[in-house]
Amino acid sequence: MLKKFGLLVLCGVSLFAMHDVELNINDKDLEFAAKLDMGQFMDSVEPELVYIGAKMLHADEKHSDLNDWETTDLDDYYEVNFLMQRHIDDTGLSIGLGIKLNGTKKFASIPFGMEVGYKMPFIESVPMTLNANIYYAPDVLTMRDADNFFEYRISYDIEVIKNAIVTMGYRSLQTNYESVVKSPYFKKDINYNASPYVGFKFSF
Repeated sequence: MLKKFGLLVLCGVSLFAMHDVELNINDKDLEFAAKLDMGQFMDSVEPELVYIGAKMLHADEKHSDLNDWETTDLDDYYEVNFLMQRHIDDTGLSIGLGIKLNGTKKFASIPFGMEVGYKMPFIESVPMTLNANIYYAPDVLTMRDADNFFEYRISYDIEVIKNAIVTMGYRSLQTNYESVVKSPYFKKDINYNASPYVGFKFSF
């Protein structure tokens, strides 16, 4: 599955000139994300304002509450996303509103959310940005075995080389999950993945 996803992304890079590619890891998890800046391909859209993207998280049971009550391996997490973003002049602040379609084999949701970034002003030679994202899907926007979905993420980016960034962050993906593995049938708040990570971002 990882090989197929990687091949798909490589084809996308060659065809569309990928705007942003990100790879995050820790001792157990692997996360790959890619975003296209629609302003590069549409004259009617300004650059760095509208993005479409995709993400895959190959997570381990060690960083998940599912390990406490599921006997099967943790399914990979996939998402496609859309983001509209605004840069507030001379403040270093950017604010975006987004929507995702995400899921695994056992749950799916359509969360809405907000993304905020703040470029630190004190070291101009090495740009640094603090980012915070939050997404939520209530019961009406969830499918399969999920009753709701909540995600938040905090990260700190350091642009060590132009268009090459080192990122450090923490993510939490939580769903109110239905299970029939144990008897009687029950529902439980399950954190699919909660873990710190480090990684790289490359912009084109």
